[in-house]
Amino acid sequence: MSSLLLNPNRAFFPLSRQVLEASFSSLCSISNARIPLGSRPTAHRVVGFKPRASRDSFDAEALPESNTKKKSRNNNKKIILFGSTPPPLSEERGGSAGNASGKPAAEGSSWVFLQRAFKRVLAVLSNLPLAIGEMFTIAALMALGTVIDQGEAPDYYFQKYPEENPVFGFVTWRWVLALGFDHMFTSPVFLGMLILLAASLMACTYTTQIPLVKVARRWSFMHSAEAIRKQDFADSLPRASIQDLGIILMGAGYEIFLKGPSLYAFKGMAGRFAPIGVHLAMLLIMAGGTLSAAGSFRGSVTVPQGLNFVVGDVMNPNGVLSFPSLAFDTEVHVNRFYMDYYDSGEVSQFYTDISLYSLDGKELMRKTIRVNDPLRYGGITIYQTDWGFSALQITKNGEGPFNLAMAPLQLNGDKKLFGTFLPTGDADSPNVKGMIVIEDAIGSSGLDLKTDPGVPLVYAGFGALMLTTCISYFSHSQIWALQDGTTIIVGGKTNRANLEFRDEVNRLLDEVPELVTIDKNFNG
Repeated sequence: MSSLLLNPNRAFFPLSRQVLEASFSSLCSISNARIPLGSRPTAHRVVGFKPRASRDSFDAEALPESNTKKKSRNNNKKIILFGSTPPPLSEERGGSAGNASGKPAAEGSSWVFLQRAFKRVLAVLSNLPLAIGEMFTIAALMALGTVIDQGEAPDYYFQKYPEENPVFGFVTWRWVLALGFDHMFTSPVFLGMLILLAASLMACTYTTQIPLVKVARRWSFMHSAEAIRKQDFADSLPRASIQDLGIILMGAGYEIFLKGPSLYAFKGMAGRFAPIGVHLAMLLIMAGGTLSAAGSFRGSVTVPQGLNFVVGDVMNPNGVLSFPSLAFDTEVHVNRFYMDYYDSGEVSQFYTDISLYSLDGKELMRKTIRVNDPLRYGGITIYQTDWGFSALQITKNGEGPFNLAMAPLQLNGDKKLFGTFLPTGDADSPNVKGMIVIEDAIGSSGLDLKTDPGVPLVYAGFGALMLTTCISYFSHSQIWALQDGTTIIVGGKTNRANLEFRDEVNRLLDEVPELVTIDKNFNG
């Protein structure tokens, strides 16, 4: 290895283009700054025809004896390109023959056994067919959860899935209730499959994706023309300089590493990180879905106009991860309930004017909600979902008003019918007859309340999934080159878009200027 321009005790420094063009046989490096297109050589370069002495003979003549000895003593030192060290090619090997750590032999053998067992578990979990099977199982359970009615009373399943007439010949209410399929998305089977899929994703990331990124980040030179020609793309460029090739590749967005007659270039490293991002995004989505299923609260209430309720009194936990918040002590007061009608008399929209109060009577928030326009406060969402009549306000013979409680009547279809009783007293009494006037119908608002702590994680996961999926389409391209006399041997590979990569490299090679030799005694 030549030491004409480099003292082994000093670090590499970027060389200017003039130095690069002076000699393509000396050790050098190209800085990461992009070179403007206008500064690229656009014509043939003219060089002297004087033959070059071999590197070994030249070094022996050019260097003092003391420097030669110094070089032999330091030839094991690492040379740093561009002021930064490359990623390590292998982890530091510790220990020596025997039990150098000082642990007892039994302890050491137990540790080795645990390491082997851990690696075997990782190998099983990172198996691709297993992960695909887990995803199909989760999809089948989700589809089953849409077929089986969720959250009904046990009597409903007794009638729907009787033992005398099992569905598909074996599905009865015992299967549904024992496996928790009446609440599918919080059942142990569904949550267990989610945990297993998450473990597979993490194992695949640890054993496959992270090592691939580590390998991709290592820059290495090829010193054999035969190795370069074995790449997916290979070509040779006669009468060309490897420094000129580096300048052209740098202008195309490649990171360049140049050492003597060898060159390594790459771009598109972000595409190697994308699979890790996809796995993390899927883990976020599953974590958010699990938190929503097992950590949320739900409740529903029908409140007459003018009355109130406390949020915590109507909320029911969905799973073991459900923990109430301070907002559960909030009091909800229905100020007013009213409806809009179509010309046909049917209800078009219904509204509820709601106020939220703290326990000490301070109004915290007020809003008129309607369908698809809920109220949100402290992680609690209040939806307008139903309506009804709670009382009928009447006067009799000018006396009153009196409130008569109303109740819905069972009807077939989607229309609502409410009824009440008129107190008439003794049928033989002369006071039975009289004029009854309906003054007002007091409405009641049907409200649904819920907390869903997993929503932010799900949104973040889907956003990251879309972003990393787009990044995964970036090609990670690598190019190696070797200066062999006046010929450059070029080879490269990419992880996707092979045709586009070949076209790009051919186009870049066409831009490399050709070296033209002239006689040094030529006078014009």
